[in-house]
Amino acid sequence: MARSALMVTDCSLVMRLFLGLVWTQTVAMVVSDTDDLVCLQKFKESVGDPLGLLAGWNENTSASICDWHGVTCYGNNAPPVYFIQLAGSQLTGSFPDGLSSCKALTRLDLSDNRFTGPIPQSLCSDVVPNLVDLDVSRNNITGNIPPNLARCFFLNNIMLNNNQLSGTIPAQIGILDRLQKFNVSSNLLEGSIPSTFVDRENEKLPGFDASSFEDNPSLCGPPLRKICDNRPAKRVTSAGIIVGSSIGSASAVLAIGALMFWLLIHRTNKAEAAMLRDESKWAKRIRGPKLIGVAMFEQPLMRIRLADLMEATNDFSKDACIGSSPSGTMYRAEFRDGLVLAIKRLHGSSAHSERQFRTEMDTLGQLKHQNLVPLLGYCVAGSERLLVYKHMPNESLKYQLHKTFEKVTLDWPTRLKIAIGAARGLAWLHHTCNPRIIHRNISASSIQLDEEFEPKITEFGLARLMNTVPDTHISTFVNGNFGDVGYVAPEYVRTLMATTRGDVYSFGVVLLELTTGQKPVDVLMDTGFKGLLVDWVGMLSASGRITDAMERTLVGKGADDEMKQVLKVGLLCVNSAARERPSMYEVYQLLCAIGQKYNFSDQHDDSLNMSDSGPRSGYELVVSVS
Repeated sequence: MARSALMVTDCSLVMRLFLGLVWTQTVAMVVSDTDDLVCLQKFKESVGDPLGLLAGWNENTSASICDWHGVTCYGNNAPPVYFIQLAGSQLTGSFPDGLSSCKALTRLDLSDNRFTGPIPQSLCSDVVPNLVDLDVSRNNITGNIPPNLARCFFLNNIMLNNNQLSGTIPAQIGILDRLQKFNVSSNLLEGSIPSTFVDRENEKLPGFDASSFEDNPSLCGPPLRKICDNRPAKRVTSAGIIVGSSIGSASAVLAIGALMFWLLIHRTNKAEAAMLRDESKWAKRIRGPKLIGVAMFEQPLMRIRLADLMEATNDFSKDACIGSSPSGTMYRAEFRDGLVLAIKRLHGSSAHSERQFRTEMDTLGQLKHQNLVPLLGYCVAGSERLLVYKHMPNESLKYQLHKTFEKVTLDWPTRLKIAIGAARGLAWLHHTCNPRIIHRNISASSIQLDEEFEPKITEFGLARLMNTVPDTHISTFVNGNFGDVGYVAPEYVRTLMATTRGDVYSFGVVLLELTTGQKPVDVLMDTGFKGLLVDWVGMLSASGRITDAMERTLVGKGADDEMKQVLKVGLLCVNSAARERPSMYEVYQLLCAIGQKYNFSDQHDDSLNMSDSGPRSGYELVVSVS
């Protein structure tokens, strides 16, 4: 492939921004295999197992725990434990003990068992705070739904149906912005359904329908047809209990005082709930004057001020919100002259000084490449940090691959174009700068698409600006700060060290996602498989059936061999041994060879620097495209 020389950018200023340990406490905790062993042993001891399905949980070492019944580890059968799946096992007893020692546990399926007693009130603060999926449906669980579930900030699915739960539904759970499935049907719940489960426009998600709440005789309000009777109960009085006008007057005063206190508390709680439901109100709390200027890296024709950003986003209203990620919320900003930009409000960046923030933004603003989303400018307004990006009309790769309201899917040439362009951009970050830039959060969400579906990588460099949760280091890879669930390299869980080979692993998952159309987690097949995309494709490849992984809508249209080769490249990238993975430059070369007939690389041939301090794998000779 013809290449012209490319000047190596001096990126020495970004060394402290992109390299080093992810967790910087004096003594960094790591996930220990021993912790997982203790977790599973305590779990077994705390439950009844009439079928003896947990009989194999009896080793004194952690070497084989990934082979135990119902236990799934992070890829390639290497600890730590990621998923405990014991549905339909007829287990008995109260909610199992020991789960707090499974520090990497993100999915828990205990459905169709015989568990009794309450759900621990501290489940999400002390036991398993990083849960993504919780399923205890079809048991005999009693007690209230713990409001503490709202502290599992990464929950996607909560399945509590077909139990004996009572009390009301905590409103704060409905505010979880990742919650996609929620089911409390067939319980003994009462009261009105909180509006946070019905009106979810701020999360860009539909409200939950009646099937999530039905068969609770005392539950009322939308989306159920049963209307809540909010009329106060009639007061039963008797002349016999009125002993004097003075006592009556005192009682009236006390009653009025109590009513006023209740109204005050009720109005305060309602205001707080409304504030939580409408994230856009943060803009009204900005203390600095709206004439604050926006620092732009390229001088625009007119000076842009904070007031212009607020006008272009209608004061950052929820209607202008176009997406969110762990690093922040993105808004569409449409200016009077027709210019459209994307404005990101960073989460958790206020802990850094304004001087430090400006220095780091100035560094990021100098990074220019055709496959990076350009950072155009930034603004500091009090404790708020706003970033100005070029707007990407076709949104994220995740949106294009997994949108459910349209049947039109990306054709194969477009997917291959996206794979090649994203590989080019990530390879540029790894190989052109000195020192190399490690992204740490490559996923389908961090690949944006312009009007021509040319991929642009975003989110790079923002990890340092985000506050991590001090209670547990494991949040750094579960909450998306340094990798979304399903994209994280297995060695990172042990070492907490970000590397370029970790980025390669994440990109490999993206390649599998592009070719199969499946999400990184929750792959569910008729064959009974349920788990990670990496494991599913690896299983099919090992049995000689890798073509079964291809998305059905793309098969038989003349590109089956190309899809097969991309799947093979993806599997090379997700090798459990980091040293055995190709470099991003090698991945880019492989993909260019696969897509040679499309000429995707000709117009953007930036001749990446081939320097790589790691061992060269030579994988460009392994994958044949013939």
